[in-house]
Amino acid sequence: MTLFRLDASIRAEGSVSRAVADTVQAAWQAEHPDARIIRRDLGIEPLPSTTWATAVGAGMTPAENRSVAQNDAVTLATTLADELVAADAFLFAIPLYNYAIPHHVKLWVDTLLTTPAFTPGATSAIAGRPAVLVTVRGGGYGPGTPREGWDHNTPYLRRVFADMWGLDLEIVEAELTLAEVNPAMADLRPLAAQLLQSAHTTAEAHGRTIGQRLVSAAR
Repeated sequence: MTLFRLDASIRAEGSVSRAVADTVQAAWQAEHPDARIIRRDLGIEPLPSTTWATAVGAGMTPAENRSVAQNDAVTLATTLADELVAADAFLFAIPLYNYAIPHHVKLWVDTLLTTPAFTPGATSAIAGRPAVLVTVRGGGYGPGTPREGWDHNTPYLRRVFADMWGLDLEIVEAELTLAEVNPAMADLRPLAAQLLQSAHTTAEAHGRTIGQRLVSAAR
């Protein structure tokens, strides 16, 4: 069994999305202790900013006329697609940044859409496989809050992972993750701690569930 894990936090230490994703991975590996893990860390090692545009240009250029940069972009895009196709299950740890999807994740998605395996409108090469999305938000965005409707990350990712790529998607969410470091949110720290504990509990359950599902499918 192979698990693909993507991290998008720009923080190598102290990242809540990484910590909650660790819980998912640990539960998954408890079912598959000898599993292979494919890692792609976009937060620490983002793709070159020109990758998508160059890959698009390559798609409009006959292969014999492509530049070195275009060939490199196509090779990278193919590598990204192969990482996903090779996996049996998926773990995406993607925080909300500035009310939207992190730009380095958007670049990754856009680049994948230039490949045959993920061409928009075509049958997804990974449809039906289980996945967990871990997403965290520094503030509160729930119903009735001042920022209700400002989360433009989770709906987009659900559209891509579930609707476009056909993954059987579970979502783990945590809010108020900046309460511990923001003095203005001090009164919210007890609630933030409860929400974080709930996220870890849900993460463990989803990790175990998708792991057990693959065990059953392999029998």
